[in-house]
Amino acid sequence: MDTLFISDLHLDAGEPAAGAQFVDFLATRAGNAAALYILGDLFEAWVGDDDREPYRDRICDALASLAERGVACYVMHGNRDFLLRSGFAIRSGVRLIDDPIIIDLYGEQVLLTHGDALCVADRPYQLLRGVVRSARWQRRFLHLPLGLRRGLAEQARQGSQRHTRRTASQIMDVDQAAVSAAMRACAVRTLIHGHTHRPAVHRFEFDGRPARRIVLGAWHECGSVLVWGPDGFRLEELPRGTAQHCA
Repeated sequence: MDTLFISDLHLDAGEPAAGAQFVDFLATRAGNAAALYILGDLFEAWVGDDDREPYRDRICDALASLAERGVACYVMHGNRDFLLRSGFAIRSGVRLIDDPIIIDLYGEQVLLTHGDALCVADRPYQLLRGVVRSARWQRRFLHLPLGLRRGLAEQARQGSQRHTRRTASQIMDVDQAAVSAAMRACAVRTLIHGHTHRPAVHRFEFDGRPARRIVLGAWHECGSVLVWGPDGFRLEELPRGTAQHCA
């Protein structure tokens, strides 16, 4: 049985096509997997486990149905949904995992991460990340009224879009030195991450030995999944409607 990896679905009620494709993916392709790993940004925003917006509830119900079929699902925080907590895990039947984390994948030690921490050239983003990932900031935010949290999340999304438009693409990509340092520290030769929305397999060397970095695609235009089985791996696009290509 294959192990599946996805990330950056950015699910939101305003863009229902991605959610519909994801629910179908859970009911079909993922239902036959050994495990499913979601490496961050499952949701476009998550302002607290007490937000029982109907669209998000449907996504949680679909994940719970997958768990009932016996498929283990692991979810990592992304830069959009880092406030996922135990309430979400209970509702959806998933297991929240650390970022980064090392797993045994058919006999190979593999490092998993969302990827945003590796974009070290984007200094404004890294400074913001350090603030919002702190326990103190999160406690204060989660004590705000739900409506205010939703409004602040929308402001943050608009700010992120402005930052993306005015920042060079190479600055927002992962830094190779940071990649090599992380892999060396974890004693792995394979890294899987999302965040950059640039699906590809990058092969390189460090410390005189081959290594590879596998980047997962986003689900804006169509789906994207890394399929890994005992005989190897492949990146796949999952067409949606009239979408022809989403690399």
